[in-house]
Amino acid sequence: MTDRQPNNPLHGVTLEAMLRQMVDRCGWEGLARDVPIKCFRVDPTMTSALKYLRKAPRARQKVEAVYARFVAGRAG
Repeated sequence: MTDRQPNNPLHGVTLEAMLRQMVDRCGWEGLARDVPIKCFRVDPTMTSALKYLRKAPRARQKVEAVYARFVAGRAG
């Protein structure tokens, strides 16, 4: 498959890479404001957040939506 997805900001980006970029830019507090889940608010670590998000599809979708806005904001 050689289809390109130029309009998909999630294409080729791992969940870990998304989280690292957003945490580096906004911190855990900023991420918890946008996606109010416990793994971001109470003693957050990359490991615990990834573990939770891989098991919770709705939370992961919210994080992906925030990341898409994050990327769009950086481009504009």
